[in-house]
Amino acid sequence: MDEIQDGVQVGLNRFISKTTVLSHLKTYNLYYEGQNLQLRHREEEGELIVEGLLNIFWGLRRPIRLQMQDDHERIRPPPSSTSWHSGCNLDSQGSPNSTDGQQTTQQSPPTVEVTPPPSQPEDNGVAEEETEDDNESESTAQLLRTKSDAGVLRRGQRRSPSDQRKIRRHRFSINGHFYNHKTAVFTPAYGSVTNVRINSCMTTPQVLRVLLNKFKIENSPDDFALYVVHASGERVKLKRTDYPLVLRVMQGPCEQVCKVFLMEEDLGEEVTYDVAQYIKFEMPVLQSFITKLKEEEDREVQKLKRRYTYLRCIIERQLGCVPEGATCM
Repeated sequence: MDEIQDGVQVGLNRFISKTTVLSHLKTYNLYYEGQNLQLRHREEEGELIVEGLLNIFWGLRRPIRLQMQDDHERIRPPPSSTSWHSGCNLDSQGSPNSTDGQQTTQQSPPTVEVTPPPSQPEDNGVAEEETEDDNESESTAQLLRTKSDAGVLRRGQRRSPSDQRKIRRHRFSINGHFYNHKTAVFTPAYGSVTNVRINSCMTTPQVLRVLLNKFKIENSPDDFALYVVHASGERVKLKRTDYPLVLRVMQGPCEQVCKVFLMEEDLGEEVTYDVAQYIKFEMPVLQSFITKLKEEEDREVQKLKRRYTYLRCIIERQLGCVPEGATCM
């Protein structure tokens, strides 16, 4: 009971003493001295709380879906030539089915006179290009898009051919990863890194939720899992009741030794330390291991056969010495 009160929880019914955690935390911060990956700690009501940034590496094999807009972002509907402004109600001015008994005149939309700008650009290429861009924006006006600095372009600025190709593909880069506006598919490069700000009181599902909210990912946190992947090939899946930040501190700061990976729940696979010892060997070496194990297995099988053959001979000899008329008492 004293250990629970004076310890830091790392999992279900698993605690580590504060002294041990603080010792590892000191080493962790020395390794990242002068960087934003250093962790802070404080105590609240006798409980040690560690907080800071945690690096998480992408290890997904399937694409994931991104939200097309922020949760609180209001998208203004595009203007249409067949609809009027919501504030203008033509029926309120007059109706053919009026009940006052008097004949009403049919109301017509107001005439709008369009005056050309005082000066037109002499470069026809720019005008044609702006017309094409306007047509493109009208065709994709119903497609809700997230705000991105990559898509900001001052009005009237001429686009380069490379920019035009990017716009046709509708692909932008978000935090170094590719985002497709048409399919809303997020394809992070395997092994690329991101980070989230968490604390030692957050469990694995909570950390996953923070990561998904950071990138506005629509997939459920239950579709993913966190793995601690060691340089030896050992892969350990974090349980839902584990606390990733504390486990990261206990594993040490060096990411050359181990990393925290985000993987699919159904595609990720744990690899034990014993199995990991053989992963990096070449196929001929592994084949020679299998041959030696097969030979050792055959020797053990022959040894067992000789033993049981010997025991059977002894039993048969004893049975031969028993008189025929003897009965068991």
